[in-house]
Amino acid sequence: MAEWNGQIAFIQIAPTATEKLISVREVRAVAGEGLEGDRYFKKIGTYSNKPGGGRQVTLVELESVEALKRDLKIQLEPTQTRRNIVTRGVPLNHLVGWQFRLGREVVLRGVRLCEPCDLLESLTVRGVREGLLHRGGLRADVDRGGTIRVGDPITPV
Repeated sequence: MAEWNGQIAFIQIAPTATEKLISVREVRAVAGEGLEGDRYFKKIGTYSNKPGGGRQVTLVELESVEALKRDLKIQLEPTQTRRNIVTRGVPLNHLVGWQFRLGREVVLRGVRLCEPCDLLESLTVRGVREGLLHRGGLRADVDRGGTIRVGDPITPV
């Protein structure tokens, strides 16, 4: 895998399934569970009862949000992405099956791409689903827990 170094631009959680995400400066990631306070950590997210991994943490590239505005004139705030971690400088699509570190402690493992869904479009604006196709982010699981903060580096393991 090519070398890269990124960082956490935003951290956001939602207490319940369709509630608006709120930005936080730091959060505790719990191995095998997710981000404390988030709907999927509590097992009450919209897709919590669907089988399979990758529901503990979701990530999206800030560059994808910026491209949506630039290319399609669709303004989407980071909290509207419905993703927990907004990254800068991280090739998320390439991290399926790989571990990567957030800050000093936390290790995530990319499970699968996080393609945009009808729910995302229904909660935001028309065109978001198509505009974020294949760049909607990454679903990951927490392999090693700890605290992550906005501005923390994201690096390959």
